[in-house]
Amino acid sequence: MTSTTTVRSLGDVNFGEELPVFDPDTGIENVRRFCQAAGWMGPRFTDHDAARAEGLPGALVPGIMSQGFLAAMIHRWAPTASIAAIDTVFRAPVIVDQAYHIKGVVTDIDEASGQVEIDLTVVNDAGETRVFGTATVRLPIS
Repeated sequence: MTSTTTVRSLGDVNFGEELPVFDPDTGIENVRRFCQAAGWMGPRFTDHDAARAEGLPGALVPGIMSQGFLAAMIHRWAPTASIAAIDTVFRAPVIVDQAYHIKGVVTDIDEASGQVEIDLTVVNDAGETRVFGTATVRLPIS
């Protein structure tokens, strides 16, 4: 079951609920802006040809930017959530200028603490999981 409403408190969350899919902007200009702000102007992130010269399939979306996309997806679903942790495993590169879909599903709810566990995946159009992980978020109990 996919969530269609904005979550404001723990009472709005259901076990097994799928968060709305988020398609992040992985375009080269967006990645360049991020890299400039982070001080990471290395060509492996900002230039496809330079990245290929390093043996990569193309310019890479920095891992921390991918984690930022995960956090953005969570906050679109639950603007009042406080993200306590996002643990990720990078299985394969996230390539700049390719389409990706971030998905999440609620896998645990602790009603006493207001804590929710969410399994996360970043998949490409071929259905390949590039990044997966778990987020721990806290929501107001009432």
